[in-house]
Amino acid sequence: MLSKAFKENRICLVVACNDKGLLERNLLASDMVRRSDIDTYIEHDAGSASAVYNRGIVATKAPIIVFAHQDVYFPPAWREMLTAEIARVEGIDPDWAVLAPFGVSTNGHHAGHVWSTSLGAIIGRGFSDPEPAQSFDELVIVMRRDCGLSFDDAMPRFHLYGTDIVQQARDKQLGAYIVNMPVVHNDRFHGRLGADFGEAYKFLRRKWRSVLPIRTPILWVTKFGFGLKIYRLRAWRSLARRRSLAADRNVDPRKYSAQCGWENPEIRVDGPVKLSSVV
Repeated sequence: MLSKAFKENRICLVVACNDKGLLERNLLASDMVRRSDIDTYIEHDAGSASAVYNRGIVATKAPIIVFAHQDVYFPPAWREMLTAEIARVEGIDPDWAVLAPFGVSTNGHHAGHVWSTSLGAIIGRGFSDPEPAQSFDELVIVMRRDCGLSFDDAMPRFHLYGTDIVQQARDKQLGAYIVNMPVVHNDRFHGRLGADFGEAYKFLRRKWRSVLPIRTPILWVTKFGFGLKIYRLRAWRSLARRRSLAADRNVDPRKYSAQCGWENPEIRVDGPVKLSSVV
């Protein structure tokens, strides 16, 4: 376990890590972490994200908790963007619970601005106002501590807990929103979904059966599990095309951030940025 001294601060950061090098090259290289006194709770080699995040909630005190993947990079102005987006959300919904930079809205479309290295593109569709969500991508989730939510310790491994926390909020009539706070997700190419994803999918189907179907960022969760079967078929058919799109994960994430227009001007880059909707 690795942490900074827990001081009273408005924002804290909670991370589950299984690759220290990846963490240092991405998340810990972000200005928000590197150049501030932000409280940071990092737990290594845990069995599930939900368990780590709940321990992080207990171990920290800040009123705003940011849960982030180790391969996420926050552009320099991200903390200010987060503060501005929280203010926007509080103007329309003081009882908000969770926010994210990418997810699926209650209208069923993807929203957010995220660079995905595995897809070699900015993913999502543009939006202006906070979008009420039915699911989040897990790369970054922001929680208001006073909302009283926690992650489900029974949720297996490292998948679909973003959808679960949104559904928990909606079940308690608390706000869950996708907001405009872009990040770089320096993720690896995923050829297929493993058995651990299937386990989480099955868990979610059982838990939220009464409100299905739910659209997650990559597939539908359906009562009889056809959403996962359809996705696996499509993923197999598109494997070669998706592999050809993937960018280099070893590139400094600041360069991807600069290509997207999110970085400090002194970071130089070459080549255009591809724009796309989610595959």
